Amino acid sequence: MPAMSEEGLNESIEKMRADGASQVAIDTFAHYYERLAAGEQGTLPESDIEPADEVTDADELPDPGDDARELLDRAVAIRLNGGLGTSMGMTKAKSLLEVKDGLSFLDVIARQLISLRERTGARVPLVLMNSFATRDDSLAALERYDELSADLPPDFVQGRVPKIAADDDLRPVAWPDDPGLEWAPPGHGDIYTSLATSGMLEKLLDGGYEYAFVANSDNLGATLDPRILAWFAGERLPFAMEVADRTEADRKGGHIARRKDDGGLVLREVAQTPDEDIDSFQDVKKHRYFNTNNLWLNLRTLAELMEERDGVLGLPMIANRKTVDPGDKSSPAVFQLETAMGAAIGVFDGAVALRVPRRRFLPVKTTSDLLVLRSDAYELTERGRVALAPQRVEAAEGAPLVQLDARYFKLVRDFDARFPHGAPSLAGADRLTVDGDVTFGRDITVRGTVRIDGPATVGDGEVLS
Repeated sequence: MPAMSEEGLNESIEKMRADGASQVAIDTFAHYYERLAAGEQGTLPESDIEPADEVTDADELPDPGDDARELLDRAVAIRLNGGLGTSMGMTKAKSLLEVKDGLSFLDVIARQLISLRERTGARVPLVLMNSFATRDDSLAALERYDELSADLPPDFVQGRVPKIAADDDLRPVAWPDDPGLEWAPPGHGDIYTSLATSGMLEKLLDGGYEYAFVANSDNLGATLDPRILAWFAGERLPFAMEVADRTEADRKGGHIARRKDDGGLVLREVAQTPDEDIDSFQDVKKHRYFNTNNLWLNLRTLAELMEERDGVLGLPMIANRKTVDPGDKSSPAVFQLETAMGAAIGVFDGAVALRVPRRRFLPVKTTSDLLVLRSDAYELTERGRVALAPQRVEAAEGAPLVQLDARYFKLVRDFDARFPHGAPSLAGADRLTVDGDVTFGRDITVRGTVRIDGPATVGDGEVLS
């Protein structure tokens, strides 16, 4: 490593030590820093991979049988809950946003787990991976659910790493105006490091838990499915990733592929794709399956692998180039060294992909997604599941497509101001496009394909078709 980079690494390590980081977290950061300093770009070119066409189909899995109850008693549901929803203008945990019938993401997740417990008698704890920014509010929100009490702590906290100045010396960036901006989350691939360093992995194993279902807190389609659990346990798998068919709407999402050198599965994100390969990355007919970020882990295998590798799992690096102040593009350029938790599919020997129906992937990344979920195109079932409205299921229709003008609807506060009486009826809609500043009255119905150009106000009771 060049001498100047060596100094940058030492300064970064001292900064992490002063911040209270564990030695494993420091070693993990150093692993990626050294790769960056050696000139690695964290890319995965098209020439190194081939499409992954043959995957197991969840619709063909057998019934879980009598083993389901016993397996559920050894399973834990882990939700990634570190995001603030800043892209939607939020300043608190995104999972606290109202999403359906007055309930937040966390409310729905809690009710799903409580329902599963009541039906099966299994313990099935809920554990959150929080960030320092989301922890207090999220845990306070769950205090109302006494039925969630478990023999485990309710959460563990993900780590943070220094942002690295993107110049020749690769030193940790200094930003006295807002020192908090000197730090970055290391991506959700940090879950493996944080499970170990927080002591949560040891607690899980000591408590008799062997299997973990991991998903994003903003994906309400991700439920702990006993049938998938029974298959995962019965096949003695170390790691499984739920994947879904890619559509044109998924062109930017990470896809799975196979390494040409050994045929093993790998996850490729857009940030890992060289510019000359972007067209291939976005070819949804060539690379057919995208990562839903619903993962299944064998916890004992994870612990053994972490011990074997001295705590450094060695996921593929993502060198994310940003500015130190994301809101100021003229601020200094930095590298954020990140990993994706789904990239572990390339680390676990024997890892597999499982093709699941689209209903297990209902993320909310924009207010357009939020409007669809809040509308009557979806319903909340007695078991706490968010499901397509019966009339859409009977008509073999998926969710309606909504595109709201980001200039007026991107931020939640602006979105709520323009839908003061709640979402319009979208149960009979195919597509709704809103261009410009439009405010909606109460009891609006959208049918078929509708486009509205603003500025405009849609009056109470109007039917748009």
